[in-house]
Amino acid sequence: MGVDYYNILKVERSATEDDLKKAYRRLAMKWHPDKNPNNKKEAEAKFKQISEAYDVLSDPQKRQTYDQYGEEGLKDMPPSGSGGGGFQNGFNPRNAEDIFAEFFGSSPFNFGSTGPGRSTRFSSDGGGLFGGFGGNENIFRTYSDGTGASMPKKPPPIESKLNCSLEELYTGSTRKMKISRSVVDANGRLATETEILSIEVKPGWKRGTKITFPDKGNEQYNQLPADLVFVIEEKPHNVFKRDGNDLIMNHRVTLSEALGGTTINTTSLDGRELSIPVNNIISPGYELVVPREGMPIAREPSNKGDLKIKFDVKFPTRLTPEQRAAIKHTLNG
Repeated sequence: MGVDYYNILKVERSATEDDLKKAYRRLAMKWHPDKNPNNKKEAEAKFKQISEAYDVLSDPQKRQTYDQYGEEGLKDMPPSGSGGGGFQNGFNPRNAEDIFAEFFGSSPFNFGSTGPGRSTRFSSDGGGLFGGFGGNENIFRTYSDGTGASMPKKPPPIESKLNCSLEELYTGSTRKMKISRSVVDANGRLATETEILSIEVKPGWKRGTKITFPDKGNEQYNQLPADLVFVIEEKPHNVFKRDGNDLIMNHRVTLSEALGGTTINTTSLDGRELSIPVNNIISPGYELVVPREGMPIAREPSNKGDLKIKFDVKFPTRLTPEQRAAIKHTLNG
């Protein structure tokens, strides 16, 4: 098919008019050349592609022709009389700045203008956006001299806690988060948009890990949308406490078990039943290390930390004379 306009706008082939408007608004704001002064050539090319793709897919007749015959079919269409450069026969894409102005009015970049919403950057002797950009470097001057653009500011990221259980951080999980945010719609009005974001929690992630969704925060007029950042928080667990990649478990034993040995039965974070024999004498402060039964290590999930079991010995509150004598005899013997 040649040029894939759907891929350029990052929409499905079944995209609705509203889908196309949202995609164009997001991408045009991102790639407008005045917003990319340090990357002008790539931005100009991207902005041209985005505008051309929207021009085709938002027009039912052009879209139908494109879907059936591809880019070549558009060249065979009768001239629309819309002006601009582009294909020499038939299809003439609309001026990119005209499309941009329809969405953003006089533009959030505050261009010096030669008409409503029109940037002076694309001069007629260069043939417009689709006919070439000309050779005048001063077209990218800053707003301070009255002819260029002032960069819209991006607000600080919006952070939100994402509470995860130790089980989720052990095995990994997919979290669905429903968000509502303010957006500037295709008509330039503030509206509320609801979206469900999917977060892939990886095994071994720790408290403080950040997942960033670019441009998913609230939008305001003449301002770029903020990034939305989720920060991992660990929920308390009733058995284990995390210490880096290790797990800590406290276990209480009787004096008899401390001296004579015992077996600890517990359930791992991924649901396995663990039976851990304790054959050493458990003295105060004794810690048993069970290798590779801790948390997965994020950068190498096949490797794990250790499980450390800390013991508390429960001493009897009283003994009969016979019990005292038996203990003394056993220990002294």
